Amino acid sequence: MTGPPPPPRASIVVLTHNRRGEVLRTLRRLAALPGDHPILVVDNGCTDDTALRVQREFPGVLLIRAGANLGAAGRNLGVQRVVSPYVAFCDDDTWWVPGALERAADILDAHPDIAVLNARISVGGDERADPACEAMARSPLPFIAGVGPELMGFMAGACIMRVDAFLRAGGYWKPFFIGGEEALLALDIVAQGGRIAYAPELRLHHWPSLARDRSLRSRMLARNALWTAWLRLPAWMAIGHSLSTLRRVPGCRARVRACRDALAGWRLIREHRRPLDSALCEKLRIVWSAAADG
Repeated sequence: MTGPPPPPRASIVVLTHNRRGEVLRTLRRLAALPGDHPILVVDNGCTDDTALRVQREFPGVLLIRAGANLGAAGRNLGVQRVVSPYVAFCDDDTWWVPGALERAADILDAHPDIAVLNARISVGGDERADPACEAMARSPLPFIAGVGPELMGFMAGACIMRVDAFLRAGGYWKPFFIGGEEALLALDIVAQGGRIAYAPELRLHHWPSLARDRSLRSRMLARNALWTAWLRLPAWMAIGHSLSTLRRVPGCRARVRACRDALAGWRLIREHRRPLDSALCEKLRIVWSAAADG
């Protein structure tokens, strides 16, 4: 006589905003995965009929209505409803390949010190390697046997993590909205003792959406990089990293705008500022130095 099936170890949280076609394609892929992984879709203030179509075509999916576009912080609503120990994230233009979540859960079961695993990303119909993954594979931090190199960051729509690590770190900070929002969460997770690793045997497919506001995202990326530096780096390091960030912003006008955007939140930044300890700052320095060397 067989007992009830074991509870799922990993759930999937999908964030979507006005990309009906993309999210329905992603859900078809996720629904076809082996295993019984609960799927939670956060309707991040959609103004089209995304919610209706998701409910109609995928009645087994838990639809969570944010009520407004919360940006990256919409993922927090999904994680708050997860009951499994691990949560895998997708954007509405990404999906996990068969077997990846089971292997990720095995790795996390075997390595209680690892809080986050970043998958290898295959892009488009030709499944080319995402350049970000090539950079992660060259991480100068220690290699975790059987997993991959240690990191100081991760990609928000291509990772699986411990739910308790996410919640203890506070999830995604709402003021960021979008653009580099995972950098602060990554620093807070490692500050609490969790490790982040690139696990290339885990694979996720990305079919980049054409429905992107590239101008807004570029602007938010610059502001959020400055905010992250001011929130968590000691003063001398924050100044240096801010100057480095601004040098990468194309054009004097855009640099001035980035400074103006960032300074507008200075009171909020000062209230939430918690500099990292020297050991973590040294790890960041090693990672940044290796990236600068190519």
